[in-house]
Amino acid sequence: MADGYDRFQESSGSGFVMGLFTGAIVGAALGVLFAPKAGSELRSELSDQAGKIKDQASLGYQRAADTATQWAEKGRQKGREAFDRTRDAVSRGTEEAERYVRDTASGSSSGTI
Repeated sequence: MADGYDRFQESSGSGFVMGLFTGAIVGAALGVLFAPKAGSELRSELSDQAGKIKDQASLGYQRAADTATQWAEKGRQKGREAFDRTRDAVSRGTEEAERYVRDTASGSSSGTI
């Protein structure tokens, strides 16, 4: 039974050392990965990112303006069509009203109502 216990202690000790060694390597790699950049390099990256964001915003604005212009033109066309239909309907109604008045006036002047 002592043999099994001794093997456990040895493997535990080597596991601890291996874990310590692995942790040190991973920690060093993460330290290099997340190390702060030089100020000029950071400013350059921020400037590049700001330029990209500005370009994307400008493109989005242009697309929105183009779409709004298209919608406005469609609205003007629909408005003109509706105005023309309304004007034609009013004109027909006026002609019918005038015809009715003439027919009524000519019928009443002949004495038949």
